[in-house]
This record gives sequence, C-alpha cells and structure tokens, in this order.
Amino acid sequence: MRQPGGRTARRTARHLYRGWVLLGSVCAIAGRAQGQTLAITGGTVYPVSGPRIPNGTVLIRDGRIVGVGPNLALPAGATRIDAAGKWITPGLFHANTRVGLGVAGLGAFAEGGVAGEVNPSFSPLEGLDPAAFTIPVARTGGVTGGLLVPGGPLLPGQAVAVDFAGDRIEQMLVRRDAAMALNLNGGARDAGGGSRAGVMARVRRLFDDALEYSRRKPEHDRGAIQPLAAPARELAALLPVLRGEQPLVITADRRMDIENALRLVREYRLRAVLVSAAEGWQVARAIAEAGFPVALEPLRDIPSFDGLGARLDNATLLRQAGVRVLIAQGDPGGERNLRYAAGNAVRMGLSWDDALAAVTAEPARAFGLTDYGTLEPGKVANLVIWSGDPFEFNTVAERVFVRGSEMPLRTRETELLERYRKLPP
Repeated sequence: MRQPGGRTARRTARHLYRGWVLLGSVCAIAGRAQGQTLAITGGTVYPVSGPRIPNGTVLIRDGRIVGVGPNLALPAGATRIDAAGKWITPGLFHANTRVGLGVAGLGAFAEGGVAGEVNPSFSPLEGLDPAAFTIPVARTGGVTGGLLVPGGPLLPGQAVAVDFAGDRIEQMLVRRDAAMALNLNGGARDAGGGSRAGVMARVRRLFDDALEYSRRKPEHDRGAIQPLAAPARELAALLPVLRGEQPLVITADRRMDIENALRLVREYRLRAVLVSAAEGWQVARAIAEAGFPVALEPLRDIPSFDGLGARLDNATLLRQAGVRVLIAQGDPGGERNLRYAAGNAVRMGLSWDDALAAVTAEPARAFGLTDYGTLEPGKVANLVIWSGDPFEFNTVAERVFVRGSEMPLRTRETELLERYRKLPP
C-alpha cells in the first residue's frame, strides 16, 4: 500500500539531494581554486585598465590574477581553459542592489531596511540570504558582486559590498562599511516635517550634533550637554562620513534635490556618490565640478514627480560633461539586466569603453574596492567569459569566476525549464 504523502516525501528528498549536490560542487570548486593555477587562453581580454588584448591570457592563482597579456608562458601544472573566440571581462558590479535581501511580491526587500527615519548604524548584512535564488540569477548575467543599499526615507543605514558567491555571509563579505545611504527624494519629506527645506535642516542638525558628540563625548556620557538629535550610536555611525573616510550615497532625482546634495557636500566637505539622478543632465557641469560619481539607471525615461525631466541619454550627457558614470539598473530585475542597461546607454551615445567601466572599474573606485574592477595582476579574480559582446542581447555568460572559483550557472529558472521542457501527453 502506498503511504500517505509518499510522493511528496520522495519529491522532497530528490530536491534536497540536488541541493546538496549543487552545494557540494560549489564547495569542491572553491577548494580546488586554492593552490591551483588557471590559465584562460585565446580570448579577447578587456582589462578596462588598458586596451583590449587579442588572443590574450589571464593567469589566476589562489583567487587572484597573477598575469594578464598576450603570449604569456603558462606555469607548469596550470589548468588551461580555452577561450578562443570569446570575450573576457571583469565581473560586473551592481552598484545599487538588494539581491539576496528579499523576494519581489513576498514582502519585497523587507530585509533591506528597518523602521524609522534615522538609522545610520543599521546594516542589511545579516538580512542577506546566501541561498537566495536571485544570487545565481545575477551570476548568469555576469554580475559577480554588488553594493547592498538599505532602503528608507532619510538615513537608512550602511551600504555593504559583497561578492555573489559563498554559502555563508562571512564568505560573501567584501566591505561592511562601503558607504552610508541618504535619501533626499520626495519620499523623505515627512522626515523634514513635510518639506524639502525641512529635510535639509534635519540632516544638517544630525551632522552638526554628530560633530558635537565627537568633540564632547565625555560630557555627553555624563548628561552634561543638551539632548542631541539622535542616540549616541547613530551619531557615532555618522562620524566616518563627516571625516571623509566613508562615501555618502545620496539618492536624488529632481534638479533641486541634486543641487541640495551638492550644497551639503560642499558645506561638510564630504565624499559622495549620487544615485539615480534622473534630472542630472540638467546640472551635469556642476556635478562634474563637485567630483561626484553618479550611479544611474539608463533605462529610465518615464516622468515622475521625482524626475519630470528623465531621459534615456542622461548617462551620455553626464559623461560628456566629465562626470564619472556608474550604471546601476534598479531592482527587481537589475540582477539580470545590468548588462542590458549598459548596452542601452551605448545605444544612446555612451562609449562602449565607458559603459564597461561603468559596471566594473568605476563602482570599485567609487566605493574604495581597490582589489576589484579591472583585470590586472594582484586584483581579485572576478571575471566572465562571454560568447560575444556582453552588451548584446543574444550574448551569454558562458563561464563565471568569483574569487578564482568557477561558479555553476544552474538556477531555479533552469531547473524549471528542464522540468517543464517536455510536458506529458
């Protein structure tokens, strides 16, 4: 007699077995990468730090690049990977993502924020699920890492840089304090009593009180000064930003909000990265003079109250003015569409080389990730072997390496495709 639930139990066992096999293969690959030299040969290498290298070789050892160039001598015992006819680039970096922090439609991105308006000390890191199905999907789009930016109305917290590989958070972590997030868009107005001027006044008070706390901490601890604008923990978390040690990621779309961000940066001498900037093209020269990098969404041209002037050539106009451009296609879907966003920026006039830098070297530079973003000796071996131009729709990422380990490109989506490719009669 068939036991109740027998089919469900067997199906569950099969899924668990496949999961353990996949996890075991990832761990085995990571283990083999240590002490092993890989030689990727014959492809066209796009190092970003210099001109393309036809028939180039990339040597990898212990998770890092040890050689890049034409006609390199292969070390004895190196494992050769033939990339003839392929394109080799650094792994793409998503500079404004919540991949791994939630599932769209099921409490979307709830792990990427916390209640309240002032949370500089909050980090979304422990809300990251290394087993999230969106992480393998990101890798199939050639995205090997990203900046997890918390969501919230004013000061939502710390942005964390991670690699998209590993079965524990500690294995994924690149930099815990890569940036601090600040929102100056219309959604932050309630934090300023309903007006943008109120938002700016509140931010200045928080910054001023953080500096006051730093100067008079002993008196604060004794209760010998007037109450400050936030708890000590939150004020202390702002100090690296105010000392210029940590960049401030400022979300601002309207021209007036961007100009307010510029004033704030000048006044407190901050390092900053502007995010979204739908109307950035209108003040491109001022942004360039301030030295702001801008992380934007090239596919955005639908007007909104936070960006009536949105246009598809925003990236091109900003770059022509001398602005360092980063491309960060918004979620959901950004984990797979980053390269298409870069390709559309090229279609609207951005140079191909600038587009590649915008998803590799420029994010690394903006967030102080000195070991990432280019294919050079000493850099972390995050790279992709493509079937062709990565910005073309019909190109695929054929092989993806994170920290020198090749990642499986099997996802929940490919499993479903295989399962339902042939339906029963």
